[in-house]
Amino acid sequence: MTIKRREFLAASAAVAGVAGLGIKPSLAQAEPTYTPESGASLRLLRWTPFVKGDEDAWIANTKKFTEATGVEVRIDKESWEDIRPKAAVAANVGSGPDLIMCWFDDAHQYPDKLVDLTELGNYLGNKYEGWYDGLKGYATRDDKFIAMPLTTIGNAVVYRDSHVKAAGFNEFPNDTAGFLELCKAMKAKGTPAGFPHGKAVGDGNNYAHWLLWSHGGKMVDESGTVTINSPETLASINYAKELYATFIPGTESWQDVNNNRAFLAGQVSLIANGVSVYYTAKNDPKLAEIAKDMRTTNFPIGPVGKSVELFQTSSLLLFKHTKYPEAAKAYIKFMMEADQMNAWIQGSSAYCCQPLKAFAKNPIWTADPVHAPYARASERLRPNGYAGPLGYASAGTMADYVLVDMYAAAVTGQKSPEDAMKEAERRANRYYRV
Repeated sequence: MTIKRREFLAASAAVAGVAGLGIKPSLAQAEPTYTPESGASLRLLRWTPFVKGDEDAWIANTKKFTEATGVEVRIDKESWEDIRPKAAVAANVGSGPDLIMCWFDDAHQYPDKLVDLTELGNYLGNKYEGWYDGLKGYATRDDKFIAMPLTTIGNAVVYRDSHVKAAGFNEFPNDTAGFLELCKAMKAKGTPAGFPHGKAVGDGNNYAHWLLWSHGGKMVDESGTVTINSPETLASINYAKELYATFIPGTESWQDVNNNRAFLAGQVSLIANGVSVYYTAKNDPKLAEIAKDMRTTNFPIGPVGKSVELFQTSSLLLFKHTKYPEAAKAYIKFMMEADQMNAWIQGSSAYCCQPLKAFAKNPIWTADPVHAPYARASERLRPNGYAGPLGYASAGTMADYVLVDMYAAAVTGQKSPEDAMKEAERRANRYYRV
């Protein structure tokens, strides 16, 4: 080891990258110290990266942790769609990875299986100007941290500027009515749009929730009563049907990788995605023309009159079945401190948005105009359980793709809009009446 373990644990947070970004450590709360157990090793399961720099920076930070503590960390990867069931299995059987990067409010499905991280969460929030409320809500229950907020993966409309102009639009429409007219015109020009109606944990959920919320609909009210069967939801379904008619065929089976591939293959000219699709094009000489023509913007505003979007979020779960809870907490703490967090945000090239407000100062957010719609993702997100409380019901309803399936059934004609709403209402009540 290059640093003695106790020296590392005592000093790591105090010196971790606070210079250069204007981050001033707070002395209001004592810094927690976690001493890894003798012979400790850890296993982390994370989602497959869409931006290689994300994974590279995470691995580099992990290597620094191992060099400092002697704790080996094995990092495994799974597809986005497979993370959720893998986490549920680990929670239910009480074995598997020590740590998992989960989605949204998954932690609320099995809070009793998770290590309490309140001490560490409060320390980090106090030191780094506070957590963003949406991310904190996904990882807390009854004022306790049942997980560690990690990141928001921003979502934005990505389009070919020349194709939008060729369709007769010099400016990108900022409302849903104009957006529909743009998509109709782009289809007529042979450069259509495409948004996923398949079980895409990121893009499919983001799109479905925007459709609902932009028209004033919501799955539940403030009390948690299911309210999906409403005139506002019906209006959103009818709008979705009109949009779907302009799409490339097959979007009802799209998962998170499909819109990227279709866009870069020139099959579509307008999608919603993270910044990953831009960097895939920018880093491939054969796609240089597409990269130069790419622009990004936030989703248009609907009848509700304000911007309302869901963004993919991830938290770190630490399971009670771990043999080395102190080593795991030391690892989480190390990865969340300024040196490591800023390196990860920078390496992710605006793909991973910070969970703590101090890191909004990271220069990556102003390094490229394409990054602008992603810069405030953690600040702007609306939690998926809106307008009710987060918990088992909201997590289960999302994990079961109730909203995504409602739109898919209606736009493809499998069900009438009214029947699709009734089915979504029935399925959501299975969770909210528990």
